[in-house]
Amino acid sequence: MIRILIADDHPIVRAGLRQIVLEAADMVVAAEASDGHEVLAKVREADFDVVLLDLTIPGLSGLDVLKQVKSEKPNLRVLILSVHPEDQYAVRVLRAGAWGYVTKASAPEQLIAAIRKVHQGRRYVSPVLAERLAEHLEPGAATMPHESLSDREYQVLCLLASGKTATEIADALALSVKTVSTYRSRILEKMGMRTNAELTHYAIQNRLVD
Repeated sequence: MIRILIADDHPIVRAGLRQIVLEAADMVVAAEASDGHEVLAKVREADFDVVLLDLTIPGLSGLDVLKQVKSEKPNLRVLILSVHPEDQYAVRVLRAGAWGYVTKASAPEQLIAAIRKVHQGRRYVSPVLAERLAEHLEPGAATMPHESLSDREYQVLCLLASGKTATEIADALALSVKTVSTYRSRILEKMGMRTNAELTHYAIQNRLVD
């Protein structure tokens, strides 16, 4: 049996995922977690085959949880489940060590197939994402300005472009407002921009935000 840890802060989403998994004869939901700290605690106290991890889980961001799990249990397969379209985060999380990326808009059969594939030790990517990854590997492929950002800077960029204030971003990422302002300054400098409006326009134009 494939032992699965479901990590999502919404009880209704967890219930839906649990039902999907229960319909697969070779899988079982071994545990659930509602925030990043709980995910790490569960991973440390028990063995799982696959972690279904919501990218925007509170407490610690999905990216932070992913990196910590990879550091502590490098053989544990983490499958990212997100509301964000693939072209926003998928390449970044795969580089950070995720075994696959599935959007919440995917069909249940696609999720089950993804779980089985990563459990077998193979990466799961959709045809669209596979094409995007291939583009990144092409010699001389153009690098977009946002690709120079660190993972944390990229998170702050997406939140700023979504209309979040520095205070709201600080609360969401467990940072101080001053630190968020520092990240904002670095982002503007790296991307050659001066205002949040320019960042927002860029993010919308390049589909980094919904």
